[in-house]
Amino acid sequence: MATSSSYSAAAAVAEWSEEGGRKKPFRVFFIPLFASGHMIPMVDLACLFAARPGVEPTLVLTPANAALVRPTLNRSATAGRPVGLLLFPFPSVGLPDGVENLATAPASESWRVYKAVDLAQTAHDEILRRHRPDAVVADIPYWWTTAIAADLGIPRITFHAVGVFPQLVMNNLFRFRSEIQDRQVVAVPDLPGRPIEIPRAELPEFLLEQNHMSDTWDRMKEAQLTCHSVVVNTFYGFEPEYCDDYRRVDARQAWFVGPVALASCGGVERGGGTAAKDDGDRCMAWLDMREEGSVLFVCFGSWCHFTAAQLREMAAGLEASGQPFLWAVRKDGDASEEESNWMPEGWEDRVAGRGLVVRGWAPQVAILGHRAVGAFLSHCGWNSVLEAVTAGKPMLTWPLVFEQFINERLVVEVAGAEKRVWEGQRSVAEHEKTVVPGEAIARAVSGFMKAGGDGETARKKAMELSVVARAAVAKGGPSRQDLDSLIDELLATRVGATMQDSPM
Repeated sequence: MATSSSYSAAAAVAEWSEEGGRKKPFRVFFIPLFASGHMIPMVDLACLFAARPGVEPTLVLTPANAALVRPTLNRSATAGRPVGLLLFPFPSVGLPDGVENLATAPASESWRVYKAVDLAQTAHDEILRRHRPDAVVADIPYWWTTAIAADLGIPRITFHAVGVFPQLVMNNLFRFRSEIQDRQVVAVPDLPGRPIEIPRAELPEFLLEQNHMSDTWDRMKEAQLTCHSVVVNTFYGFEPEYCDDYRRVDARQAWFVGPVALASCGGVERGGGTAAKDDGDRCMAWLDMREEGSVLFVCFGSWCHFTAAQLREMAAGLEASGQPFLWAVRKDGDASEEESNWMPEGWEDRVAGRGLVVRGWAPQVAILGHRAVGAFLSHCGWNSVLEAVTAGKPMLTWPLVFEQFINERLVVEVAGAEKRVWEGQRSVAEHEKTVVPGEAIARAVSGFMKAGGDGETARKKAMELSVVARAAVAKGGPSRQDLDSLIDELLATRVGATMQDSPM
């Protein structure tokens, strides 16, 4: 498979001097999954590596995915932290040109993206052998990079875009898959801390049936356990007992370096490409005119699908709540025909004075950091959880798929920084989902947002966690120390290799 490099002049990291000589930079390749929720934090991590003198990070991406992160890379280069780009063609899996990400593929076609993940193995092998970096940071699904790296004599670091609590829960439940099928509520075994129970309907589908994830789980875990180490976008103070357990059972070494979004150079277009800037600026200007803590931010991530009936109920609930809100919904090009025809007649005019609807990408980190935002209605994707915690914003939770119901357990039951929107029937399976009525949504929102209401305890806890998160990435903080130690260890691998190759 052909590859092509597209390094800008600004993205070339200068070689550094030692005793008057020239020394090659330490080149680290970063290979993210074809999913925005994985790609964005890995880009942030690459930018952090770029801040270290003598380290040259390069992102290995397909063209359409590269377009989404170019604004972040440009900002990082301007800030003196250049990151290179190495492009390879998206595998041919029957998707339209330019559809290379779970966020842009229709739900019914998402299996094609997972097929592309498997087919990327050939390209990864060729790229790594041709360019021979000094280390590779590869997303967890790319299990084959451990063997390729070992063959090349370089370290492979497994990247996790989700925290250690959901990882431990899924690991422990996968071992008992056969017993899960007969239970309505599943108690998670061998987990430190308080007991955690999850209804079977809320578990990730790979724990209940055969799919791409279940078929490759054992290979992914073996590759993780035999690679150099694991780097996770979390911070120790958020899930300390789970971090301790994770280091004991799930990695040779583990580095907790988050929240990486705190170091992002992305601006309002972070993760959304250049075209997202106008919408981002519109959001920030609208928030500037709102009172402090008055706005509910509503966003369900880059991979969400609602029926038109549910979207109409959500609209009715937000209207009836009486609260100002900023709602990011899927733009027409990414939505199904049903999702595109949901808005009640006259609704947008009725809420125009206190509600803003953004179709497509919204600058989530910037919005959550704005003084006007008082709470976050979210699907509980891991990035959203971390970004809300970092901003000190409490969450109303509405998980949809993947590990999101597990993430919710951490922030609602363990951390106490969230509250569920709906206590009725919930499921990861589309055919089992219940349409949450507008009345329930209005009740949850108004009760959570008002002073002295349901959200008061969550607000206090969120602010406490925000202080811990920011301290974690500050100089001397645990995440900063883990990042520095990881880079130090990687640099030492080349020194060690050089010493081994030198004649005695």
